[in-house]
Amino acid sequence: MDQKTETELQAAAFRRLQQHLMEDRTDVQNIDMMNLAGFCRNCLSRWYQEAANEQGIEMDKDEARQIFYGMTMSEWKAKYQTEASPEKQAAFEVSFEENVGKKS
Repeated sequence: MDQKTETELQAAAFRRLQQHLMEDRTDVQNIDMMNLAGFCRNCLSRWYQEAANEQGIEMDKDEARQIFYGMTMSEWKAKYQTEASPEKQAAFEVSFEENVGKKS
């Protein structure tokens, strides 16, 4: 397979993952994804931002999230985010540090 085709297929798979998370499974909470898989929608938007920055495209965290989520973070939270239990929050702190690093 040539590089162009491989890149196109990877982009298509990413778009399908994004659709799955943003349209098909809005019920799945970011905290649950992070606790189980070590990444969440915010990680995907951060990776998008990092890729843009590596290409010389200036993009901050909020811009990347709005592109990935298709809305502002506050809109997403109001529509889909539920309150996390203290146990989930504690597990998140561990998972975040293991997978992303210490919070600043």
